[in-house]
Amino acid sequence: MSLKNLHGVHIPHRKNTAGMEALRMPPPAVVTIPMSMHIGKPANCIVKAGDHVDVGQKIGEPGGFVSSPVYASVSGTVKKVEPLLMFMGASCQAVVIESDGAMTVSPEVKPPEITDYQSFINAVRDSGVVGLGGATFPTAVKLDVKDTSRIQEIIFNGAECEGYITSDHRTMLDRAEEIAAGARLLEKWLDVKKIIIAIEDNKPDCIAKMKEVTASDEHVEVRALPAMYPQGGEKVLIYHVTGKVMPEGKLPIDVGSIVMNVTSVAALAHYCATGMPLVEKCITVDGSAIKEPKNVIAPIGTASLEVIEFAGGFKCEPKKLVMGGPMMGVAQYDLNSPVTKGTSALLAFDEKEARPAEPSACIRCGGCVDHCPMNLMPCEIERAYEKKDGAALKALKVGLCIECGSCAFQCPANRPLVQVNKLSKTMLRDYENALKEKEAKK
Repeated sequence: MSLKNLHGVHIPHRKNTAGMEALRMPPPAVVTIPMSMHIGKPANCIVKAGDHVDVGQKIGEPGGFVSSPVYASVSGTVKKVEPLLMFMGASCQAVVIESDGAMTVSPEVKPPEITDYQSFINAVRDSGVVGLGGATFPTAVKLDVKDTSRIQEIIFNGAECEGYITSDHRTMLDRAEEIAAGARLLEKWLDVKKIIIAIEDNKPDCIAKMKEVTASDEHVEVRALPAMYPQGGEKVLIYHVTGKVMPEGKLPIDVGSIVMNVTSVAALAHYCATGMPLVEKCITVDGSAIKEPKNVIAPIGTASLEVIEFAGGFKCEPKKLVMGGPMMGVAQYDLNSPVTKGTSALLAFDEKEARPAEPSACIRCGGCVDHCPMNLMPCEIERAYEKKDGAALKALKVGLCIECGSCAFQCPANRPLVQVNKLSKTMLRDYENALKEKEAKK
């Protein structure tokens, strides 16, 4: 199956808050900080009830190589450590901190000493930075390449192709110097000679600002890309920027690329300059049920409802709360779901916009095939899933699906295609595991 002609869809942008500088909300009375806010093993909690903590103090050690440390986002007292049901259905330990309102900075917070490649990677790990566009892959693991000659280019992802979300937009305007500083750090310690800042062309102010702050850096190029969803998807972005195709099951570094979200770059530069790890997040609060849409800087662990109340609260009864964008975000079961490292937006919708469309029979129009950025056949995947045909799912390469939702968005019959693709991946894993077990018994 060829991946050389990547497609996508044109979604409503609704970037209502792009011109609104992010506002820092007051510290909440209580934060609930999960130990799992990243891909990989959860962090191991290192505090207990009754402990006093300060802002930037480590409260969770990485649980393995693919993991990330966790830090206190407020100063105060640890009230309890308890299991928390996360929005994806899994539980993890969470530290509940009662804030003293002082936001006292921990004495642990001091700029890291960086003298070589390994000390730089150690600093990246200690920063607690992960993929802040939503993927939450630990940045230290991504940059721990060892043989840096493999890196042909680093792409800063400023596409922000989802509707409503403008938190990266504000980072590129309000923290432009930190992004430029992050580029210099990567050039120096990873010996990178080519950095491309990729931004959709519907953000001319960001393009101009990035060109301004990197004008003196010969290794940095600012590239305007057509506004098309899912332009910010890693595989899609690499292809549109470099023309290279990521093979199935491979990582960006296997084709010589590294992709970093622009806010991740800014957060890393901020840590290297100040020693303050990732303890807060810029979040877009918007949607038809929100009274005063705005960008909010909130301590990690803040309850979603408190962030929304800072944005004026609800103007009508919300029928759906989505953490993330309307295409790939996840509906929340609880208004008190805590802000995590990967939270880019909180979108609340009224009854009309929250009501799911009723699916009808597939009319075999092929729209899902024409618009899939990975050139998959979602309609055929759906048929294979319904037949519980693991062999067919493997042949149809459902594992390549990036779960962007373009198929479901384009479908005139309102088929739940992206949901079926997700379930199909699980079915395929079960099928492949059964084959391995059968082979092992021979």
